[in-house]
Amino acid sequence: MTAAAGHPSAPATMTARDWIAVWGSLIGAFMAVLDIQITNASLKDIQGGIAASLDEGTWISTSYLVAEIIVIPLTGYLAGVFGLRRYLVVNAALFVGFSMLCGTATTLGEMTLFRACQGFTGGVMIPMAFNILNLKLPPARQAMGMAMFGLTATLAPAIGPTIGGLITDAYGWPYIFYINLAPGLLMIAMVGFGLDGEPMRLERLAGGDWLGMICMALGLGSLEVVLEEGERHDWFGNPMIFRLALVAAVFTTLFLVIEFTRREPFINLRLLGRRSFGCACLVGLSLGLALYGSVYVIPVYLAQVQRYDAYQIGLVIMWMGLPQLLLFPITGKLMQKFDGRWLLAFGLMVFAASNFMCLDMSHDTAEPQLRWSMLVRAVGQPFVIVPIARMATAGIEPQNSAAASSLFNIMRNLGGSIGIAMLQTFVTWREHFHFDVIAQRLTRNDLMLQDRLHAMAQQALPAAGDLAHATMMALARLQGLVRRDAFVMAYSDCFFAMGVVLLVSLTAVAFMRKAETGGAVAGH
Repeated sequence: MTAAAGHPSAPATMTARDWIAVWGSLIGAFMAVLDIQITNASLKDIQGGIAASLDEGTWISTSYLVAEIIVIPLTGYLAGVFGLRRYLVVNAALFVGFSMLCGTATTLGEMTLFRACQGFTGGVMIPMAFNILNLKLPPARQAMGMAMFGLTATLAPAIGPTIGGLITDAYGWPYIFYINLAPGLLMIAMVGFGLDGEPMRLERLAGGDWLGMICMALGLGSLEVVLEEGERHDWFGNPMIFRLALVAAVFTTLFLVIEFTRREPFINLRLLGRRSFGCACLVGLSLGLALYGSVYVIPVYLAQVQRYDAYQIGLVIMWMGLPQLLLFPITGKLMQKFDGRWLLAFGLMVFAASNFMCLDMSHDTAEPQLRWSMLVRAVGQPFVIVPIARMATAGIEPQNSAAASSLFNIMRNLGGSIGIAMLQTFVTWREHFHFDVIAQRLTRNDLMLQDRLHAMAQQALPAAGDLAHATMMALARLQGLVRRDAFVMAYSDCFFAMGVVLLVSLTAVAFMRKAETGGAVAGH
């Protein structure tokens, strides 16, 4: 059995304790997602504090993500062994403890270790919150529950860099980790009170699928490192990345073979064969790519082209995040009245349209021009996340709830990692392409170009001292302008690619079964 066994079906009504458990689990999921992004705006400060180089500092984020993607598949099995309440409370306490240790780190080794432990314990809270919503909410409230869970997936990444930048500027980078103390303790108290205790089933450890777990950890962990570090290390031209790619290919394949052939696997991959759930996971993969990809592309563009600082970038991203506070409850209500497939298709098209709105970017595109696409994205995302989460869980038996939650969240996280890795490479490739195309059109016989260079040389003459040096400075400036415009076009291409991926994922929606609007589950 892949999930915590013995859980009853979703109740017809909810008690106060149930609500406390639900809200406590959502606090935990929000913290876990927030901590993925909260360090991004403060990396330079953290690198200075622990004496790490720019390349070394990337492990502050990578170590967290690697540990998180390893633990997510294990949560269902381990919750069944140790009991849901005990497993979640212990991991939440460890997450708070490792957060405090991250704030005290003085070396790169310490920070990498503590961040990995933080990711390993925080990664538990995301699928467990998803699982608790399925187990505690009655059918009529399932859609609203998915709306609440959706906020953790979109609002936390949107406000994470802003919160991190503000806290770092006001108090110093250690406090971006210390802020987990209060909500962490609150979450522990709420979950400890709201969930019933269960006996441990330690005998399951003896017959556990340890070979499958080891292959999964090596395969997915190596794949995550390749995706996160590949672009910075020249992909397969780097021996470390090449070897890790081989490890990922071999052990991920072994993991799939073991889980599909073993009588009692630690995670039930056969759920992917269910039409609605498998299609929902494919859409989740596309959602992760576009969701985390846009949160990556927009800040990088604003920092590189517009020279925005972390606070200014955060204000732009907030246009995508805060409106969703109002839209998620509305989406949950609409799920109770309309076919979720139509709402999902609408959301995917609106989300795609928000990306296509950025196709005419220029070097003058900044916050005023991006604001409308951010608002359109804010409209589209809830109509994707709420229906897809609800339809992914429709018809899933209580004993498979934790496994389904883990698989769905793995696909979304993998989509994000694959998306960011692809976009990093895509930006570089398309920038080279556009630079070459523009350069080929700039010829010495172009009279307008000659006039422009002459004017730029005259402007540089006082600083250069003579016309020869002034002309060289003018050529260097022209090259910089061409490269800037090439980057702008490359980022525009990234938005086009994300929009296309979202539209392609519409095909999976056509194969999904209808989830009952009243919240009852549909059969598969």
